[in-house]
Amino acid sequence: MAGTKDGNGNGGAKPVAQRLLATATRLFAEQGYDRTSVQEIVDAAGVTKGALYHYFGSKEDLLHEVYGRVLRLQQERLDHFADADAPVERRLRDAAADVVVTTIDNLDDTKIFFRSMHQLSPEKDKQVRAERRRYHERFRALVEEGQRTGVFAADIPADLVVDYHFGSVHHLGTWYREDGPLSPQQVADHLADLLLRALRP
Repeated sequence: MAGTKDGNGNGGAKPVAQRLLATATRLFAEQGYDRTSVQEIVDAAGVTKGALYHYFGSKEDLLHEVYGRVLRLQQERLDHFADADAPVERRLRDAAADVVVTTIDNLDDTKIFFRSMHQLSPEKDKQVRAERRRYHERFRALVEEGQRTGVFAADIPADLVVDYHFGSVHHLGTWYREDGPLSPQQVADHLADLLLRALRP
């Protein structure tokens, strides 16, 4: 792939698209999406504007991809857990914990996106909302399966359960710190356990 070497001819550098995305993510996190120019991104990445526009049609496309790559990862992992040959309580707990860990692992990406989502065009905003809805619907289906089979309490609306858990996930960016007392997995385990306690009959 073109651009796999940096300006010093080193072959171990990231490909251009990855380098641009990593640079944009860092700059968006440090100074905000609206205060970061395309020129700053290409200068910091050590590429030309032509290279950026080859991989991404606009700065907005970079913002969309910042969150899109996290959402695709989470959807793939959720599908894996949901399709597993395990009791529904185990599948839901695994999925509930995983979305916490993957969000913390990509915390800059999710913080940037939720802070700047309103700056997406209507078309891209609609696309992202559809992708998030697909994820939430698959997660909700696990709750509904457990409710149908009597494993989970059926008197709590499944939509409310999903909103309860994802409300906690979306707030991770406001308080979680790498140097804090809890590891990503510990936070994930606590939140997943809280979810399952709320669902017990």
